[in-house]
Amino acid sequence: MRAALSACVAALLFAAALARYEPTWESLDTRPIPPWYDEAKFGIFLHWGLYSVPSFGDEWFWEFWRGEHDKKYVEFMERNYRPNFTYADFAPQFTAEFFEPDRWADLFAAAGARYVVLTTKHHEGFTLWPSKYAWNWNAVDTGPKRDLVGDLARAVRNRTDIRFGVYHSLFEFFNPIWLADKASNFTQVTFPAAKPIPELYELVYGYEPDVIWSDGSSQAPSSDYWGSKQFLAWLYNDSPIRDRVVTNDRWGTDCGCAHGDFFTCHDRYNPGVLQKHKWENCMTVDRYSWGYRREAVLSDYLTMDDLTKELAETVSCGGNLLLNVGPTHDGRIVPIFEERLRQMGQWLNISGEAIYASRPWTHQNDSTTPGVWYTQRDGSVYAIVLDWPDDDVVQLGSVTLGTDSKVFMLGYDEPLKWGQTPGAPAHVKFPDLAQVSARWAWVIKMSGVQSAETNEL
Repeated sequence: MRAALSACVAALLFAAALARYEPTWESLDTRPIPPWYDEAKFGIFLHWGLYSVPSFGDEWFWEFWRGEHDKKYVEFMERNYRPNFTYADFAPQFTAEFFEPDRWADLFAAAGARYVVLTTKHHEGFTLWPSKYAWNWNAVDTGPKRDLVGDLARAVRNRTDIRFGVYHSLFEFFNPIWLADKASNFTQVTFPAAKPIPELYELVYGYEPDVIWSDGSSQAPSSDYWGSKQFLAWLYNDSPIRDRVVTNDRWGTDCGCAHGDFFTCHDRYNPGVLQKHKWENCMTVDRYSWGYRREAVLSDYLTMDDLTKELAETVSCGGNLLLNVGPTHDGRIVPIFEERLRQMGQWLNISGEAIYASRPWTHQNDSTTPGVWYTQRDGSVYAIVLDWPDDDVVQLGSVTLGTDSKVFMLGYDEPLKWGQTPGAPAHVKFPDLAQVSARWAWVIKMSGVQSAETNEL
């Protein structure tokens, strides 16, 4: 069976390599998603830029301060910075002196991540690579004076098997060319060819990313304005990464939850039910911001119980989890973020068998016990139990076990005791908690299990 599946995947990849995609959604949507992405399940997102200098509010700091004139941001600047201070004055303070890309790469590996996506340019327009389309507004010409994208890409690839991806914003808050197009109600189409599309070509040729995570497209009418379909046709047909790159759905207002290798739909998208198309839940350890915030308090950060719940729900429903942390202006991933990432790695080291390369099962969550999510892999069904049962016995209403069934808990060596009467939920006895390795979200591995409703594997 596995050999036949491998042959099928190889045939799909060969067909994709021969395909020529036209710059239409009808054609682009026929591209098979490279298998590595679906198997990866868990990645790390990094929001890092000039907004990391004030590190207040969130990554839209410039827009809220100078565009919308949000009182909170205006007063923050009045209290803490000299009169006539401009956003460009933050650039020399974006120093990255403590940025150690090898250490970051080791942390991502310890977290169990299979891919990492770096914000190479957010809506402020400042690029973390030496873009010739962002003269004097990039990390080599000012600030740290180093190619942050290149440094991290090399470290990730040299020290790990993790795939490297790039986030890129199409629009820019106050770019005058963008503002002129916007003022014309987008009857003038100058900005895309002058800035974002050439930058994307730079990123592809310069860093050969495995993920291109586009954003900011909703600020203009549609993908036709951005030239997205033409770029994607080149990316899938002729680029040096055409066989392995994956892209999301933020290429125009007509694309969200409709076109792309995987759908993000909106930030923190977690539908809770099985989806027909591959999707991704991009979300943050900080409940309120993607960039680092100095004013955050402990309760603003998600706990490991929160994060295992997100991961279990997401993977059970066919998605990937892209978990964001925000580095500081001087290049540190602060201890609370490091702790969460290492805890994720500890959990995945025990329970990753139920996550990596898994597939959704007949049921996503249990029909009897809340907080139980299912996956399957290599003939086994996994029940991810988010809360330890009060009486040490969990009822599983969606499974039917037979005389030849075997039931284990990942992180515990002995078989589990279980019982089931016809037409009733299965009862699985948990072991002594002190003897179990996992500290969060316990995984029951079952073989010889059938769906309680359909009796189909």
